[in-house]
Amino acid sequence: MPRPRRLSPTFARLCLAVAFIGVAACSRGFQVADFKGSNAQLYETALREYQRKHWENAIAAFEKLTLDLPARDTLLPRAHYYLGRAHERRGEHLLAAQSFSRLVESFPDDSLADDALLESAEAYKKLWRKPVLDAQYGQTSIETYRSLLSLYPNSPLRDRATKGISELEEWMAAKDYDAGMFYMRRKAYDSAIIYFRDVTKSFPATRKSRQAYLRLVDAYRAIRYREDMAEVCTTMRQTYPADREVREACGGVPATAEKPQPAPQPVPAQPASR
Repeated sequence: MPRPRRLSPTFARLCLAVAFIGVAACSRGFQVADFKGSNAQLYETALREYQRKHWENAIAAFEKLTLDLPARDTLLPRAHYYLGRAHERRGEHLLAAQSFSRLVESFPDDSLADDALLESAEAYKKLWRKPVLDAQYGQTSIETYRSLLSLYPNSPLRDRATKGISELEEWMAAKDYDAGMFYMRRKAYDSAIIYFRDVTKSFPATRKSRQAYLRLVDAYRAIRYREDMAEVCTTMRQTYPADREVREACGGVPATAEKPQPAPQPVPAQPASR
């Protein structure tokens, strides 16, 4: 069997250079600055680039369309929508949320408006990666989900919006609960109570709500706020009637606080009758 011939170093470098030029030419592909067709043709090209997962090309084309299309053109809301989706595929969640929001603001009656609100809410949700981080984007996501429920009550996306709110509220509750525990460990009970109270009032349906109630009992017991402890225990007995931890935490705590009786006031002396 003949041995394979070895390429000379010069020929090998030439092959690599040709391959590099070919790759560069292929990667360049569509360039929006070179496009000479109509807006409708540009939209079709942008959509084709999107379907091929050429996100950068799609973003450039759809962005140009959002600037060039007339306000009444039916392609304009679709350009905003796919611009948002292309940003999302690139992991550019804030830019995606902003693109979806512009669609809703400009075309609230369009059939894609509720889809865009959901996509915007979910993009903001992805920007809040952990409960311990700043919850600004999480709150914006909740508000956007609620806008969908309010503006489009008959949307088929209602269930997804409701689920998204529930998931974010679990994170919000966890964030406040952890802050309360931070102060509990340092025996700053008044500060801890503020956070635990916020969990029970703002996020009563979350898993952390029950734990926050239990920690409120601990905090009130530590600073001997008997009336407040009795109030919390009364609420927990009604909300979690079969819960063993609740029974143990509130054992011996009266259902209602015992208020001290006011001291009897002396009866003023009656003037002597003549």
